[in-house]
Amino acid sequence: MAETNTSKKSSRHWEYICSFADKVKRFPSLARRTTWKVGKEDPRRVVHSLKVGMALTIVSLLYLMEPLFKGIGKNAMWAVMTVVVVMEFTVGATLCKGLNRGLGTLLAGSLAFLIEYVADAPGRIFRAVFIGAAVFLLGAAATYVRFIPYIKKNYDYGVMIFLLTFNLITVSSYRVDNVWSIAKDRISTIAIGCGLCLVMSLLVFPNWSGEDLHNSTISKLEGLANSIKVCVMEYFYDSEKRATQDDSSEDPIYKGYKAVLDSKANEETLALQASWEPRYSRHCHRIPWQQYARVGASLRHFSYTVVALHACLQSEIQTPRSIRALYKDSCIKLAEEVSKVLRELANSIRNNHQFSPQISNNVNEALQDLDNALKSHPQLLLGSRNGRTTNNSTQAVALADQKLKEDSRISSSTLKNDSLAPLECKSKEHSREQPKEAHVHKKVLRPQLSKIAITSLEFSEALPFAAFASSLVEMVAKLDHVIDEVEELGRMAHYREFRDNDEIVVTCERQKMNIPQNDLPSYGAE
Repeated sequence: MAETNTSKKSSRHWEYICSFADKVKRFPSLARRTTWKVGKEDPRRVVHSLKVGMALTIVSLLYLMEPLFKGIGKNAMWAVMTVVVVMEFTVGATLCKGLNRGLGTLLAGSLAFLIEYVADAPGRIFRAVFIGAAVFLLGAAATYVRFIPYIKKNYDYGVMIFLLTFNLITVSSYRVDNVWSIAKDRISTIAIGCGLCLVMSLLVFPNWSGEDLHNSTISKLEGLANSIKVCVMEYFYDSEKRATQDDSSEDPIYKGYKAVLDSKANEETLALQASWEPRYSRHCHRIPWQQYARVGASLRHFSYTVVALHACLQSEIQTPRSIRALYKDSCIKLAEEVSKVLRELANSIRNNHQFSPQISNNVNEALQDLDNALKSHPQLLLGSRNGRTTNNSTQAVALADQKLKEDSRISSSTLKNDSLAPLECKSKEHSREQPKEAHVHKKVLRPQLSKIAITSLEFSEALPFAAFASSLVEMVAKLDHVIDEVEELGRMAHYREFRDNDEIVVTCERQKMNIPQNDLPSYGAE
């Protein structure tokens, strides 16, 4: 037994060693593929990496060159740290962090110098008490201010830098005589680092947060249009194949609405960063980036109906094809019109022009066609299996009466036998015959129970299509909110007015929905 356990342990160790060696062997090829994939998803990442490397090289000259080092001294390292922390992927993010850092450092240095000037007049004990009280009051006040929503959203990083710089300068001033030199060197080095970051971000292949938000909104509109069209087509033509598929990672329907549902945090961040960018429309008006976030919110509410459609497609219980075929044309037409509206909205945002006022006319006509189709085929509510419906109400009533009589006759005979059973339970002969009678009654009752189960199953098979049609109708209602938000965006951004001779081009190509996330961690080492 001991030898067997030892051999098992040795075999496990050997398998672990082989697995580890295999991972080490595959690591170079895996790293190469991952590196290529990251750069291929967004080539701007390569450019941004080169920009950061160039900025760090330039700012390091303050420390490497002897004349510059003598002028600034060891505080040159603050400029290097500023470049590392402030240099972000987009211009808006760099401006937000750079201006917050510069403003926080300037205010902290000025206030620290003022406190040092006031505390230097009396004795040393009063100076220590005054510095301690100032650190407590300003630390508590600045921390409380960070809870204000507007400050937390726009200036949280600046308040944090203010606290850090103020405490470093104020507390160290108690032991260092020349506090003005400390404040001046830190402010100058941080100004050099922030200025270099802004120059590299604004002038060398700039990446705009507003442009990312603009393209993201267009991509989500076209992705939802593609998801709706594919979902409805597969529901009527390829539902059996879709029901057997378990991997949703490669599903174009899933990708379309997932990109919308997961975009809230990224949209709000891009809208905030874009508000710091000096971007204006052709009429010299500020672009309403927050309205883009509202369009995204309306798209998220709209995408819930797409999720419901996808759920109907993957339902375990499906309506028979013969029933779905009665409403196929109406549903496909409605889905195509909704997709066309979404694509036209995307083209409106892409080309900065207003859309046609009659954009929803065809949608309303398709919705009316679906309503007429549902009213013309009431057998959907009966839920007959394989397309068999009972149009003759008299026959249905007669069959129901006959079934009711049979059920009552069976139940009465069963009740009679059950009432007589206690009186004859002591008889051995009756105890031998009773299983036979129960078996007979069981045989009689089984077909009736199976008929009820089949009837229930047939009705439940009609319910998925009712949910599918309801989701389509709800989708049209939610589409109105999306149209209103895009229309408001065009009004605020002063889009060119729609003309009758404008050609409406609706692209039908499948869009790339894996929007790259280029946000690096915001708060680095100080």
